[in-house]
Amino acid sequence: MYQDAIVEEIHRIREEYSRAFNHDLKAIFADLQKQQAESGREVVNLSRKRGLKTRWSGRAKDLGGEAKDTNRRST
Repeated sequence: MYQDAIVEEIHRIREEYSRAFNHDLKAIFADLQKQQAESGREVVNLSRKRGLKTRWSGRAKDLGGEAKDTNRRST
């Protein structure tokens, strides 16, 4: 089987990082949040906005029922 040196290095680094926190996911998560806060970078929230629908999730209902319902295929 082919061994990729880059992938192996990533696995090694990930294992070392996890071991530094005794493989405690809550501690790892807290550390990542701390790093994120200290980075000074803008954090973008990509969660869905309440009340907005995607093209396939009931658009006609959101538009007051006037638009054609795109959820159902015509036969």
